[in-house]
Amino acid sequence: MDIDSRQNASVSIDGAAIREIREEKRLTQLYVAKVVGVTTDTVSRWENNRYPTIRRDNALKLAEALEVPVEEILKRETEETESVEREEKNSRLPSVILAAIAVLIAVVGIVYFSGNEVRSVKLSAERLVPAYAAPGNRILVRVHLTSDKPLKGMILREVFPPEWNLVASEPAASGIDNEKGKARWIFRKPQMLQSVAYILQVPQNAEVGSKVALQGELIANPDGQRTQADVVTVGKMEVQPLHWADRNGNQIIEDHEILEVSEMLEETGQLNLDWDFIEKIWDAGGYTWDQESSVFKPVGAI
Repeated sequence: MDIDSRQNASVSIDGAAIREIREEKRLTQLYVAKVVGVTTDTVSRWENNRYPTIRRDNALKLAEALEVPVEEILKRETEETESVEREEKNSRLPSVILAAIAVLIAVVGIVYFSGNEVRSVKLSAERLVPAYAAPGNRILVRVHLTSDKPLKGMILREVFPPEWNLVASEPAASGIDNEKGKARWIFRKPQMLQSVAYILQVPQNAEVGSKVALQGELIANPDGQRTQADVVTVGKMEVQPLHWADRNGNQIIEDHEILEVSEMLEETGQLNLDWDFIEKIWDAGGYTWDQESSVFKPVGAI
């Protein structure tokens, strides 16, 4: 087999191991996606075993992003072992079939007579926040929702600080109470991978240097059993006179940062991200903060 064939060969990945390693190293799905050269949805599908096999070259890039040997993200069984096992199974096929039928009958009987054994759904929710929120300006917050099986419906609730107003979202919120700092989204027949993005207006009197905490929960009711999961925040947000797209706070929108904003724009559809103004800052090479008017101004590189 030549080099190209080996690189394009598919390998089986362990989604649970990938997620565990990423969370232990406190890496975001967005960071991993950027290193590998795929979308965040693809990384999420890998972690949830929606794509159980991937190209070997992507597996190598994924291991590099997670800073581990590639063997740690692969399924334990090799192709040769699986081939041998298949041959052994084929030689025992008649007895295996009889055993499988017996097990199936037993399982059906247990489910039929108990009637109460229902597998609960596994929910997870991850909130991505910018590092900085400037007084009197707007910031973008994204929430990625996952479930391990199809649902008839689910509800996302988000809670933000007093005087912080939600001004737009994609999809549109089912209910907003800015006085109480609450918003909710109701999804009917949601996808197993669902995303929400919303824009918050930072109050003019927000205290510079203060930390900002958002809270929320994801709720489902499959088969009459209530299931919920807290929304976990990835990253920390602080009130500072820095643009939300400036992730490292150096008063420059760098190439990798403008690319991230471009990807967010693609994910959020029609949500207004002030793209034209962010592009002006990137083009100018830097920006300053006008404290009197609470606005950013593009300037030459600082």
